[in-house]
Amino acid sequence: MSYLSDYINQKLSGIDFEQELLRLIGEYNKLRNTFLFVYASAISKQIPAISLIEDDYYTIYGMLSLVNSKRCDVYLETPGGSGETAEEIVRFLRDKFEDVDFVISGEAKSAGTIMALSGNNILMTNSGSLGPIDAQIKIGRSVQSAYDYMEWVKEKRVEALKMGKLNPFDATMVAQISPGELNGVGNALDFAKDLVTDWLPKYKFKNWTETETSKTKVTDEMKEKRAHKIVKDLINHNKWRSHGRSIKISDLEKIGLKIEKIDSNPKLAEIVYKIQTVIKLLFETTNTFKIFATESEKLFVSAALQGNHPKLPPTPQKAEVVTMEIECQKCGKNFKIYAKFVDDPKIDVDFKDKGFVPFPKDSKIHCQCGFEIDISGFKNNLETQIGKKMLN
Repeated sequence: MSYLSDYINQKLSGIDFEQELLRLIGEYNKLRNTFLFVYASAISKQIPAISLIEDDYYTIYGMLSLVNSKRCDVYLETPGGSGETAEEIVRFLRDKFEDVDFVISGEAKSAGTIMALSGNNILMTNSGSLGPIDAQIKIGRSVQSAYDYMEWVKEKRVEALKMGKLNPFDATMVAQISPGELNGVGNALDFAKDLVTDWLPKYKFKNWTETETSKTKVTDEMKEKRAHKIVKDLINHNKWRSHGRSIKISDLEKIGLKIEKIDSNPKLAEIVYKIQTVIKLLFETTNTFKIFATESEKLFVSAALQGNHPKLPPTPQKAEVVTMEIECQKCGKNFKIYAKFVDDPKIDVDFKDKGFVPFPKDSKIHCQCGFEIDISGFKNNLETQIGKKMLN
């Protein structure tokens, strides 16, 4: 039986999955004698904030700044995002810890790949993947590969010199971007190249002292040459054809990047695959779209409930009790809930007799179908509008 089927058959709630994730992090720490931090985004959810954003840096800084450990492993799942944020996170991690390893079992694309390439080691399962690191820039109404665009510009420059002019279509395309913007495209492309070219020799190749085959002593020049080759391959959009391309272990090894294969260690593989599965189920059965977690601390970022918003009363500032009906997005079951703002036991009796249940203390509705509905955002909005704390 797969880990996914096993967890589904247990019919666990969102809270159960949260506790299981922390337990698995603890198991990982014992096995590897390290400190594991989980940063994961629900890549399949169409939410802008799933990408790597500046707020993530502040959250990571807050959760890890007081950690007393020389080593840190980072379980990373992200579609990418801000390269500048990736740089800030990496600089913080490298200043804070002596050794930083990255664990990849899902997708760590674009800026996520840039982060992973700053690690002393990259640990990957067979299901894990990195991605190209060519910057994505907006030109006109579309998003383009910076590498592709610069290659196209170079081609058109050569053509213009040879022919003495550009054809009307190409001339129109070139006119859409100013010299300043063109310079920005080049800078965006160089940004990732410079970061990774600097980080690989400093961290990934730190303990690379001799070649595997000839046992030749590795020099700083050899490390820099290898770094330039890897970066050239990862930034080459012509090689991968798509910015979303999944680059697997075998692909990375072909371009000269050594990967620690998690599947060769059955105990470690079981823990990592279970972590990946629990994260997947948390994303699928709750409104959570981003997870920050250690063995003892967690922050789950949830999307606002959409579609079935409970309505506030016409004069919420005077409300003593607010009722709402919320439908499970998965099975359609209807939940009748009341929230009280005055200390009156009669409210509980009256509304329970009408089939209502108190607003949940953890601000989450746990449906029997396994889906979890996070209504914490609604609670905050309701308390703000009424000007009182909920007393349920």
